[in-house]
This record gives sequence, structure tokens and C-alpha cells, in this order.
Amino acid sequence: MDILGDTKIDFMRIRKITFAISIILVVLGIIAAVAIPLGKNNLSTDFEGGIAIQFKFDKPVEMEKVRPALEGGGFPDAELQQFAEPSKLLVKLSRTEGDLRQVSQSLGAAFTSGLPDNPYIVESTSEIGPTVGKKLQTDALWAIIISLIGILIYVAWRFEFRFGVAAVAATFHDVLGVLGIFYLLDKEISLLVVTALLTLAGYSLTDTVVIFDRIRENLNKRTKEGLIPLLNRSVNEVLRRSIVTSLTTFLASLSLLLLGGEVIHDFSLALVLGIVIGSYSSIFIASPMLLFWKDKRKQTVASA
Repeated sequence: MDILGDTKIDFMRIRKITFAISIILVVLGIIAAVAIPLGKNNLSTDFEGGIAIQFKFDKPVEMEKVRPALEGGGFPDAELQQFAEPSKLLVKLSRTEGDLRQVSQSLGAAFTSGLPDNPYIVESTSEIGPTVGKKLQTDALWAIIISLIGILIYVAWRFEFRFGVAAVAATFHDVLGVLGIFYLLDKEISLLVVTALLTLAGYSLTDTVVIFDRIRENLNKRTKEGLIPLLNRSVNEVLRRSIVTSLTTFLASLSLLLLGGEVIHDFSLALVLGIVIGSYSSIFIASPMLLFWKDKRKQTVASA
């Protein structure tokens, strides 16, 4: 299916504008990253510590009924997690809600009042200590750092070092961009969101590598074409493929966002934002960053 035909868009001409937009996204992401260890970001109980209570109901629970029941019982900010068995439900709350026994009784009263036709039992109760939360923060940060180092090594080995640096910069930009938007929206940062960020790092790399592969092919042809025209031509040659891939992935993630329910809402929102930002960065950030180097033919980059 031919969507766009042969395009001749001058992507490099607007690189200064796109870099300015990206700087804003990165600054927001850095502010969010700094706010996390200072406790000024909206962290989930996975990172801050809290209380986790698992319930087993006689009948499958419907999330559209559980949330109003908890809100009516005074727990509007409770985190909910369902299992493969639809009759089981895990409720997570911050420590500010009270001690474990008191919270368990209050939650039970909320379910008794809000779901009177679905009896339950409390299967387990546990507390997530602040030490565990801090360790999870550290582990999440290391997971992102290690993934970026792995991207640098892989792309540098497959292409050249300059390609690796550009790919890492674009991936770093994507992760910080999503983090910054979540910070602006006052969205909760949870392990699911970190999972989405790592997923996006891999997605962004895949799209970037496709463009880099075409750039390398065109560089190896040893034409007399300048680097800026070559980059523009390379991006245009794979633009249809990038759009089709991004669009299909975006539609799948959007369906999760709209139809997936409350539990995975933030996860799917991170995916939707990341796909948009990742597709943008592969074209407007990763490729123009190659202009900071001279190409193999020792041509000096001409100003656009």
C-alpha cells in the first residue's frame, strides 16, 4: 500500500527548531528525574513504600464497580492490580492512610458497602518499607542506564561510534520526554511506567536503526552528494516504512489507553506518548545529530 509516494521533505532545514523543542522536553525530564529522589515527584507505593492488601472475592470483580466503592470508603488514590484470576484484587495504599490493621478493616468496610453482593476474604496483607522503595528506585535507574549503555555498544559495533552516540542521545531524549510530560501531568511514577520507558527505549532504537541502515548504505555508495542532502534522502526513503510501523503500534497502544481500564492506564499512556516522541526523535534528532561529525569522505558539513 503506497501511502505517501516518493517524498522530498527537507528535514534537516528545520533541525534548529526541532532541537529547541527537544531541549524543552529534556529539561522537563531532568527536572522530573531530580524531583524523584527528592521525593517531590508523584511516586507510587512501589517506590515510596506503603501497604498492600490482597482480596479474594466469591465472584469476578468489575473494576468499574471497585473504584466507586473505594472512593466512597475514602480511598480515591488506591492503586489497584488484578490477577489472571478475575476474582482476586490487590489494593496498594500509601502509609499516610493509616496502619495495616486499620486500613484492612476500612477497605473491608468499603467493599462490604460498595459490593454487597460479592463477599470476600483477605488473602494477605503486607507492608512495603521505605528501604525496599529506595532500592526499587535505584534498580529502576540502573535498568535505564544499563539499557542506554547497551544501545551505545550495539549501535557503535553495528555501525560507527557516531551512530551509537546519536542513537543513545535520541533514546535518552525519548525517556526524559515521557518522564517530563508525566511530571507536568502529575502522573504517578510506578514500576509499570518504568517498564513502559524501557519498552520505549527498545522501540525507539528499532526505528532509529532502520534509518541509520539506509544512511550507511547511501554513505557507502561514495557519491559526491553532501551530507545534508544525503541525510534528507535517506530519511525520505524509509519514511513510509516508519509511518506505517509507528501508526500501527500507536493504534494498538491507543486501544490499550482507551479500553484497557484504570490499572494499565498510565502504562498505556506512557506507550502512546513514547511512540509519538520516539518516531519524532528518530527523524528529527538522531539523524541530524550525525551532522556534528564529518562523514567518511572527509566532507565538511555545509550550513543549511
